[in-house]
Amino acid sequence: MIHRITLIPGDGTGPELTQATKRVLEATGVMFEWDVQDAGVDVMERYGTPLPDQVLESIRRNKVALKGPITTPVGIGFRSVNVALRKLLNLYACVRPCKSYIGVPVFFKNVDLVIYRENMEDLYAGVEFELGKPETFELIKDIKRLNGTQISEDSGISIKPISVTNSNRILRAAFEYAVRNNRRKVTAVHKANIMKYTDGLFLKLAREMALNYPQVEFEDRIVDNMSMQLVKDPTQFDVLVLPNLYGDIISDICAGLVGGLGVAPGANIGDEYAVFEPTHGSAPKYTGMNKVNPMAQMLSGVLMLDYIGEKGAAVRLEKAIAEVIAEGKNVTYDLLPPEQRSRAVGTSQIADAIIERLQYA
Repeated sequence: MIHRITLIPGDGTGPELTQATKRVLEATGVMFEWDVQDAGVDVMERYGTPLPDQVLESIRRNKVALKGPITTPVGIGFRSVNVALRKLLNLYACVRPCKSYIGVPVFFKNVDLVIYRENMEDLYAGVEFELGKPETFELIKDIKRLNGTQISEDSGISIKPISVTNSNRILRAAFEYAVRNNRRKVTAVHKANIMKYTDGLFLKLAREMALNYPQVEFEDRIVDNMSMQLVKDPTQFDVLVLPNLYGDIISDICAGLVGGLGVAPGANIGDEYAVFEPTHGSAPKYTGMNKVNPMAQMLSGVLMLDYIGEKGAAVRLEKAIAEVIAEGKNVTYDLLPPEQRSRAVGTSQIADAIIERLQYA
């Protein structure tokens, strides 16, 4: 069977990482037809947008995409392409496994966490009011009138919606994943002690959802306590389900626990479409230097293989990646202690080493 996949190289180091990932995916023996589509800062001048219509059309046509990292300006410029893709394609579940591999210098061994992050709302909904705008002053007056809270007039404001519909979708997805994969526990993460009408709603719905899955242990954690518990002993947790902002932050903490963003894959999945991408950014300062670790994108490719039904190839590719890491001869600088980084290899050399392993698998 030939799988037609939208391939978005991205910008910055994205094209290098995507090329390396494409090579190892093809080396599994799975047949692909790549529909290459450009997005990101490099196409702004050509199309006037970092996300041209043809990219979305391609994903809607093919149903599955593999995407390299894309730069998101901080504080100015266009909104995140990643967030736009999630919203426009209704990719409500951000799935981020964080798994320790032998050979990665870390404090904890045997970490195997899977994060289910709600993608559609919370503070990432983009409902913002800019400092000094007439509509911002109007909102400040309305808030004072409706609940008595006086917000300073020199404020920018973001709105945090949490809905029954979107919360139930991500909660159900997390519990269903736990059942399918024989995971022992789901932990809902929140700040319901303070935000009683938003996080409180999320927690209430999580407790109700857990009743439908008696075979899975359920617990909840306040997000600040969760952060502390993770860095004390991450092995006490299994599947985590969180609203959008907490999911973004906690997933980076978990990535740090297993060696950093270089080994942190990601997937954004909805009922119709799925986009697979590494958790890290585009690292534009390293563009063209053959330096950045491609394993996060390759592990995202493992998730994609599993999603499209190529489970055997997914197992073989993850095994080959794990063996290269454990051997320690062909790894990038981020997987080595500082005193050994002079022997680091580049992006393409990692692909070569993994392909060699696959040939003998």
